[in-house]
Formats: sequence, structure tokens, C-alpha cells
Amino acid sequence: MKRTFLKIAAAAVIFLWFFAGICFAGAKETRILFLGDSITAGLGVKKDAAFPAVVDRMLKQEGIANAAVINAGISGSTTASGLSRLKWHLKTAPDVLVLALGANDGLRGLSLDSMARNLDNTIALALENNLCVILAGMEIPPNYGPGYTEQFRQTFRDLAEKHGIPLIPFLLDQVGGEAHMNQADGVHPNPAGHRQIAATVLPYVKECL
Repeated sequence: MKRTFLKIAAAAVIFLWFFAGICFAGAKETRILFLGDSITAGLGVKKDAAFPAVVDRMLKQEGIANAAVINAGISGSTTASGLSRLKWHLKTAPDVLVLALGANDGLRGLSLDSMARNLDNTIALALENNLCVILAGMEIPPNYGPGYTEQFRQTFRDLAEKHGIPLIPFLLDQVGGEAHMNQADGVHPNPAGHRQIAATVLPYVKECL
């Protein structure tokens, strides 16, 4: 009786290992699309030092091996390009969108109503395609005037509330304005800055996963 029980138990263990192997092999790859500007692209640092690549490594270190990061950052881009770029990247069937556009709109003093409309349309398209959307909030220097600065900040909050999506209050938290976290231009993060951005973004991405 004891031998029979041990044989059954051994067979059960083998079956579970086999079944788990099939499930793991068939696990769907989760694609995370980072749609942004020069900060996302990693201007001035190596490709593998940009924060999307750092997030990818962090996920793998935590045992989330089936996540694949797509860096769709383009230097100089504004929210005006967001919708068309997302349409193109939908061909890759992403599951998560980290939308990090708007900094250049603010720095160029562009219409905030247009920025809001551009982001709104991009978010709506992502949600229509069942993407988990994370909106990255940005800040601009106070020299643009208190009215413009506050409206710029509030735009991200309003959109996150309207669509019921998570908002990263400030993508450059602990990086913006910190000399040791940025390159000589004082605008673009250095590798240490990108690691800090990745640490800020990671919990939001994990929530989507």
C-alpha cells in the first residue's frame, strides 16, 4: 500500500511539473510600450541606460520574465505626434502604454488646450484597444508664469481622472533640477537619473502587469 501511494505521489509531481512547463512555455508575452520624447529615448546616454531598458531589467530581476519593453521615444516630439505614433505601434500589439509626452509642449509654450486634446485622443485610442495606460505627469519651470505652469500640471491630473487611469505625478521626481542626476545641459538625465526614473515608474508598470 505504501509503495502504491509513493508511486501515485511521484506520478502526480511529475504531472504537475509537466503541466507547469506547458503553462510557462505558453505564457503570453506582455509588451510594454513607452511612448515619449528625448527623456524616454535616452538622449545622451547608451540605449541600455535609458529608463525603459532599466525598467525591463528590474522586471526580470523580480522574476517577471515574460515582459518585453518597447522604447518608442523620439527626441523633440510633442503630444501632436502621440496619436499617429500609437496607431503605428499598435501593430506590435502592446498590452501596456506608458505615455510620457508633454514636456516639449510646455517648454515651447504651446497651447495647453491642444496638448490636452492630443493626450486625450491618444489615451482614448489606447483604451479602445484594451491597453493598460499609465500617464506620466510633467512639470515646467516657474518662469513660464504661475497660470501656465499650474494649468500645465493640472492637465495631466484632469486627464487621469477623466479616463480613470494611473498618473505618475512627476516623471522626473528626484531628478528634475538635481545637477547630479542630469547631464551638462541640466535637462536630460544621466544614467543615475534614468535609474531613478525607472524606480519611480516600476510600481505603476507592475500594477498593470
